[in-house]
Amino acid sequence: MAAVHDDVAEFASLLRRLKERTDRSYAALARRLDVHASTLHRYCTGEAVPQDFAGVERFAVLCGASVEERTELHRRWVVADAARRQPRPQEARQAAVPPSGDTGPAVVADPARPIPAAVPDRRPRAQHRPRPRHRPRPHRHPLRSAALALSLVAALLGLTASTTGHPPAPTSHPAPGAQPAPHRPRADASAPLTWTADDHTLGLTSCGEDYVVAQPPQKVPPPPHPEDIAAWVTSQRAVHAGTTGVRITVQGRGSAAVVLEALHVRVTNRATPAVGRGTVYSLSDGCGAGITPRFFSVNLDAYQPVARSMPGDDGAGTPVPAIGFPYRVSLQDPEVLMVSARTESCTCDWYLDLTWSSQGRTGTARIDDHGRPFRSTSTKGLPGYRYDRISYRPGRWVPIPAANMDATAG
Repeated sequence: MAAVHDDVAEFASLLRRLKERTDRSYAALARRLDVHASTLHRYCTGEAVPQDFAGVERFAVLCGASVEERTELHRRWVVADAARRQPRPQEARQAAVPPSGDTGPAVVADPARPIPAAVPDRRPRAQHRPRPRHRPRPHRHPLRSAALALSLVAALLGLTASTTGHPPAPTSHPAPGAQPAPHRPRADASAPLTWTADDHTLGLTSCGEDYVVAQPPQKVPPPPHPEDIAAWVTSQRAVHAGTTGVRITVQGRGSAAVVLEALHVRVTNRATPAVGRGTVYSLSDGCGAGITPRFFSVNLDAYQPVARSMPGDDGAGTPVPAIGFPYRVSLQDPEVLMVSARTESCTCDWYLDLTWSSQGRTGTARIDDHGRPFRSTSTKGLPGYRYDRISYRPGRWVPIPAANMDATAG
């Protein structure tokens, strides 16, 4: 818990130092960031950690942070965010160890229903009869006992395989109509690294993601705050349109170095997009600077898609050359991989395999959407809308010109 507190405190301390450079109050900065002043104050005091770095990046720009300071701020946010996700030791012990003397499930009182008073048992009691000291044990059939034991062993083996095993990865180009891979755990507890993946980012250029929704504009709610995009997507049953941006944060569990060897693309299902699948809605709110340590581009329409290293930008307009694998991570030195997967002709389900090595061990981490493959679909032939915030009639979805849609799809 001390390490978790230190990581969050260091991130909050840097936020406070940046704010102190300005003459703006929390309320003034919060209005520019489109958040509540109390929320910004909690971030600066270490009471909470932002779920997305985009708002932190805008905060740093407003405070006049340099490129080096924004890079250090991003590193501290990654460490603080990973620390925030760790379960508390006390909660873990309480969940794993039942209270002493517990002989059965606890009875939870329903506040809406009064608990009736205990009613004494007035039934006649049977007379006590002494039990024989030595009761003969019933005869058990040896074959039935053996079969029961084997079934228990098989069940335990199956449970172990489902929680710690790694089934073989599906082929990269299965036949149309193939089913996505089943739900699996996000990480192997024995692996020397941890990772998180966010496919509802603001895009690799911080311009915003596009989604296909099977609803007319009148029934689609406005674009949400960045931290609420995942809930918005779930409620609208939205699918990534054209390009899917995935931000992967990888961190070691200890001081030992972990080498990230390669990133492989696995397509589990490729189908022709349905004609009436919906309309494209752009959540873009203008492009801004972002820290992009590692860029990767994936063409999902290729027979065997490959994650190719691409040049990026340091957030201040300075080009950063493409740097391919391998990379090195540890507890204090995380890496952020930004993957841009694009399709122009399919509705594809896909995930990523990140191979690693450390101290003579090797393994693979499956990067997906909480056990499910990512899903992307083409935007060709679909109408598009963006949300109007600045015209004389703001607060509504307005059509995107066909020429702009064609340029985006191409």
